[in-house]
Amino acid sequence: MKFEDLIGNTPLVELDRIPPAEGIASGVRLLGKLEGHGPGGSVKDRAAWGMLKAALDRGEVAPGDRFVEATSGNTGIALAMVAGRLGLKMTLVVPLSATLERVEAMKAYGAEVVRTAEGENMEDARRLAQAMVREGGHRSLNQFDNDDNWRMHYRTTGPEIWRDTEGAVTHFVSAMGTTGTVMGTGRYLRERDAGVRVIGTQPSEGSRISGIRKWSEEMTPGIYDPGVVDRIEVVSERESRMMAQRMAREEGILAGMSSGGVLTAALRVARELTEGVVVFVVCDRGDRYLSSDLYDAGAVDSAPG
Repeated sequence: MKFEDLIGNTPLVELDRIPPAEGIASGVRLLGKLEGHGPGGSVKDRAAWGMLKAALDRGEVAPGDRFVEATSGNTGIALAMVAGRLGLKMTLVVPLSATLERVEAMKAYGAEVVRTAEGENMEDARRLAQAMVREGGHRSLNQFDNDDNWRMHYRTTGPEIWRDTEGAVTHFVSAMGTTGTVMGTGRYLRERDAGVRVIGTQPSEGSRISGIRKWSEEMTPGIYDPGVVDRIEVVSERESRMMAQRMAREEGILAGMSSGGVLTAALRVARELTEGVVVFVVCDRGDRYLSSDLYDAGAVDSAPG
């Protein structure tokens, strides 16, 4: 087996404790796609491989070239891992809010990490990365406008869900950050069955949920096509934290806050149904958040929302 064979083909697991507790009808199945099973531990493994390998294959870059990318964590880990595998160099601009585990994983894979200033967010990180490209010495991967991002999900995530549900999927629920996952997977599933509903997830005002974003108009990803998404569910940090804790304690799935937010949205969708198959993305593994207060029950009450 080659390295690239480890990316994708993540399992679908059926949640069978939270749905009954939330009053979900017996005819509705709620399935989580466990992206933490990838080699880099998140859904971003797919996009990182898709973007960097495609650029190499087209001859747009060569081994030894250095990229710079803004990231809140998972994309950075995946890019650092894949860049090292392909002989590329990677500089990652990371907000101070990123957990120690994620930053150290990026460094372990060989990436240079640049932290933003106190109080700066992901939009500031993106601006800094853009400035570094203008100054020279770095190439821009630009995951937010890079069609190879969503195409990787079109080629892999969508077909896997269709295959593993035997075409029974009725609803697909995803986080919205770069929007690559929801764009590529949503396009594929709707081509197979126009009746499949695609649901994106965004944070409520004041909520900080790594991996789930609501961008300003200036920073809205170029790959985002609102026509692919049937509806957007707004989730709070409090809900996302609570559901991440419940996934760990009730379902045995240790995942990050973004996964808790996506599950919150998926449960809202599931409550509206009497039958159906709702698939949601479990974005990453939770071990990269253990230095934070994500799994501290007391932190839920003070979270926004």
